Amino acid sequence: MKKPLGAALFALVITGAGVAPAVAAPVSIGGTATPTIKAVNFAGTVALSNCSGSVVRFPNSADSDPALVMTNGHCLETGFPSPGEVIVDQASSRTFSLLNASATKVGTLRASKVAYSTMTDTDVTIYQLTTTYAQIKSSYGISPLTVNNTHPTAGTAITVVSGYWKKTYACNVDGFVYRLKEGDWTWKDSLRYTSACQTIGGTSGSPVVDNATGNVVAVNNTGNEDGERCTENNPCEVDESGNVTVHQGINYAEETYQIPACFGTGNKLTLSASGCTLPKP
Repeated sequence: MKKPLGAALFALVITGAGVAPAVAAPVSIGGTATPTIKAVNFAGTVALSNCSGSVVRFPNSADSDPALVMTNGHCLETGFPSPGEVIVDQASSRTFSLLNASATKVGTLRASKVAYSTMTDTDVTIYQLTTTYAQIKSSYGISPLTVNNTHPTAGTAITVVSGYWKKTYACNVDGFVYRLKEGDWTWKDSLRYTSACQTIGGTSGSPVVDNATGNVVAVNNTGNEDGERCTENNPCEVDESGNVTVHQGINYAEETYQIPACFGTGNKLTLSASGCTLPKP
């Protein structure tokens, strides 16, 4: 995982210890964006205490619905969900720093609960907030990011937008992984970046944005740091025949297209809904 940043880890990450050298420097505030990522900015992203995230809506969400924040399962404040564990409707008062297009903090949002969290098959936490999309728009002028409900495509130009570091990482979808195994966790149909996206600790939970549409296609979550095989912070790829491949320095995200089908009217989680394939408790 792109580890949540605790006090001890922060010193390592800030100095770059243990982080693979960047193939392409992240585009930071004040940097010159290339035309392919010109439309991608920080509006609607959030910074957590230890991770990144974004305010998201689904294609059928209404402005009057309680807003949602998406990040990783391993960013959950109560600790990593165990393999096979699914958490729903867990009380939370976690806060999030809301950013505008230029990565300036414009307000603080608060969760009312963890709507859904797991590290099984995928690596995602979705918080429900105490405010609606309309209220956020009225107070801060910020709209949510829309989560695509179709599978991403190989070769697509993407940007990983980290609210924690206030940096973006531009690359392409290199392909998809049948199974991505890291320590005790296994994720299905993960998205592999091309080598330019050299994400680091603290970028966990960042939205992966399709440059052409501005919509979210995945949530950033891990990378192979040391070339080890299937250990924590060193995920390995497993194909349908069980063959294992290791790509040191390559990073990954978990697709999010399957999530909208699991949220109904009022952004209510409905795991029994037709088409919902997320793991159930």
